[in-house]
Amino acid sequence: MSIAESPPQAEPLWLTEDRPDAGELGLCVHCGFCLNACPTYHDLGVETDSPRGRIALMRGLDDGRIAWSDRVQQHFDQCLQCRACETACPSKVPYGRLMEATRAEAFAQQKWPRRQRLIWRLVMRGIFPYPRRMRLAGFGLKLYQRSGVQSLVRRSGLLSRVAPKLAEIDALSPSADRPFYANREAAREPLRGAVRSRAALVTGCMMPLAYPETHRATVRVFARNGVAVSAPDAQVCCGALHAHGGDVEAARELARRNIDAFTPESEDLPDAILINAAGCGSHLKEYGHLLRNDSEYAQRAAAFAARVRDVHEYLVEIGFAKPSGRIERTVTYQDSCHLSHAQGIRKPPRDVLRSIPGLTLSEMRTPDRCCGSAGIYSVVQSDISKRVLAEKMDDVLATSAEQICTANPGCMLQLDAGIAKYDRQGRMMPRSTHAIELLDESYRLGDRDDA
Repeated sequence: MSIAESPPQAEPLWLTEDRPDAGELGLCVHCGFCLNACPTYHDLGVETDSPRGRIALMRGLDDGRIAWSDRVQQHFDQCLQCRACETACPSKVPYGRLMEATRAEAFAQQKWPRRQRLIWRLVMRGIFPYPRRMRLAGFGLKLYQRSGVQSLVRRSGLLSRVAPKLAEIDALSPSADRPFYANREAAREPLRGAVRSRAALVTGCMMPLAYPETHRATVRVFARNGVAVSAPDAQVCCGALHAHGGDVEAARELARRNIDAFTPESEDLPDAILINAAGCGSHLKEYGHLLRNDSEYAQRAAAFAARVRDVHEYLVEIGFAKPSGRIERTVTYQDSCHLSHAQGIRKPPRDVLRSIPGLTLSEMRTPDRCCGSAGIYSVVQSDISKRVLAEKMDDVLATSAEQICTANPGCMLQLDAGIAKYDRQGRMMPRSTHAIELLDESYRLGDRDDA
């Protein structure tokens, strides 16, 4: 049965307050500019797996011309939400917002399979919102890796045969390191010179465990530039993964907790709320929209969102000290989707990299094409994710770079998996890096040379 022949909806479809705005849905004129920008349309070649095709499905659902089916749900599930279509769209359709609203409805109506809902509750609601539980999970991962069990499992190939999905998760797991302990570490970094501004660092749920050195580098870089950085201990997961997955009520509750932690009404607000994870930053900047109907938090959410700055964005905004330490290395920069497409930030990370003496930036042919990570997409839609990654790695390896730089933990995990699988000649460093870590390295090398 075709979409046009599908029976009308017998009862109202949209049950949540996040129903896609009819005016925003109407902005799409089906011009097709989004098609070449969309990774899933590029991979699958199916109109309903393009942005304009999915918007047509949303319209059909909204006016009752089609019914919500597993087939329709699949087209929404296969979207990476990379938002490259927003960059390409001449009509400025807020596609990311429309997709989140649609997924919120699917979540509310329990359109997911029971097993998927159970895993979500156990992991996304049971672990990610709780920093102590996340640290416990990180300790378990560290024990698994340091004991040699992970190496044994990978060499044997047993996990791939018995539980392929767990093997895919294992391949994407980060190297467990000494966690970053929020304000305890941020507060002890000495400032260089007079205080220029006060900022609060969003540490997130995964970054303190998977990439703690990125946080430490962030604090050192801003201390070098006269920014007093704090990191409130009461903060929690930003809720980006929850919002992208449709669990909007969990996302709202996490947003409220973060607003209380960062902007208590009885204290002065920080000059900036810093974030070094692109996906989280995009979501934090949309707290105002997320809580727009909350009479208690709407105004505070808008004030919070107005202060959120990506770390590269804020460095360029305040004017950062040029580093002097030489790093003789060729790097390529992967534009994280939610930094380039959702936030429109492309030049500041490159300004940071080009300021480093000795560093050569070798650009990819399509640096802003998605790497296939997209939060938990690389696990739940692994086949498409692998094909998107393979094409990305072809682009990366063509640059002859020694290292990949990017601005999001999910991208770093995905690209590290790509290096392990596709860099058969061993030309690249085994791990990607965040651009701010290279700036920090250059500062420290300059200090050593001056000593």
